[in-house]
Amino acid sequence: MEEPLSYTRTSIMLLPDDCLSIVFQFLVCTDHESFGLTCHRWLNIQNTHRRSLQFHSSLALPNASSLSQRGLVVSSYHLHRLLTRFQHLHYLSLSGCSELPDSCLTFLQSYPSKLLHLNLDCCFGITDNGLSLVAAGCSSLEAVSLYRCNITDAGLETLANGCSALKHINLSYCSLVSDGGLRALSQSCCHLEAVKISHCSGVNGTGFKGCTPTLTHIDADSCNLDPEGIMGIVSGGGLEYLNVSRVNRCRSGDTLAVIGAGFATRLKILNLWLCRTVGDESIAAIARGCPLLQEWNVALCHGVRIAGWQSIGINCNKLEKLHVNRCRNLCDLGLQALREGCKRLLVLYIGRPWKLSATAIELFRLRRGNVEISEEEIMHIGPSN
Repeated sequence: MEEPLSYTRTSIMLLPDDCLSIVFQFLVCTDHESFGLTCHRWLNIQNTHRRSLQFHSSLALPNASSLSQRGLVVSSYHLHRLLTRFQHLHYLSLSGCSELPDSCLTFLQSYPSKLLHLNLDCCFGITDNGLSLVAAGCSSLEAVSLYRCNITDAGLETLANGCSALKHINLSYCSLVSDGGLRALSQSCCHLEAVKISHCSGVNGTGFKGCTPTLTHIDADSCNLDPEGIMGIVSGGGLEYLNVSRVNRCRSGDTLAVIGAGFATRLKILNLWLCRTVGDESIAAIARGCPLLQEWNVALCHGVRIAGWQSIGINCNKLEKLHVNRCRNLCDLGLQALREGCKRLLVLYIGRPWKLSATAIELFRLRRGNVEISEEEIMHIGPSN
């Protein structure tokens, strides 16, 4: 007679950690927290799968009333505990931790994970010393946001030398940064794709001279750019998005013609919102030299006259969205030029026309019935990141 089979009691708790890790990956997000609450062992498995950590601060909220609000207070102890617990983060945001000192970033030097994204927006206590700690501990960093941080060119140079894999960097409202820091980034970070320098009053654009062709996105709203600086911005030849809104607010003259000098042939989105002094010479040069333009914002560009509108109509054959809100010198003949050209136009943002007759607008609607005429005025166009 055969011996009866012996049955061993089984339990999911007997599974090794790598098997439990696979189980965790197949759970829906709502079950992740429940998984970690089962026991310490399962909590450790959950911790190893954490890739993102973000602090919630009033400064980071859309309805925050003032940048003078007290930000989130994060101590060295708290940050050390969290980084010890979550050792495989790809994204870390300390945005709005306004009192965060440089010393808190010391823990990044021994952080075992490959941190790829670091957000330090409105961390007013972070200086060049803090950036040196980031550079020493996060050599694989691909994106860093330093919006309103008190860093200088020296800190940027250290960051560029230590984090040569950088692709995206946000320096908006960093008033102590100049073209020297941008030059260090351009020379050391050969994979750079996007740079935001809006409201950096010390930047004229020359720091981008000879930049990598991978640089496709530059946001330079309200910078003091001059023709040499704009030539530096487009010098890499790969630019697809360019925002130079209000570039002429502090400078007179028609300085933007160099965009159409032959280096920005891949440009698809161009924002010239509130460039009051830009004239027909620049508009014609851009229209001829940027044949791939798909969206162009010339709202409040009062210097554009009939010759400029005609250049857009004749040359911008791929243009899909055109913003002409509150352009004082858009007249019936200018609208006719747009109507007869721009064959791929889908949306015309026109807002309050100053010199346009109702007849000209109605004729545009009749002849170009596929084009939406919108009264909406949009200051920021293109990608949001």
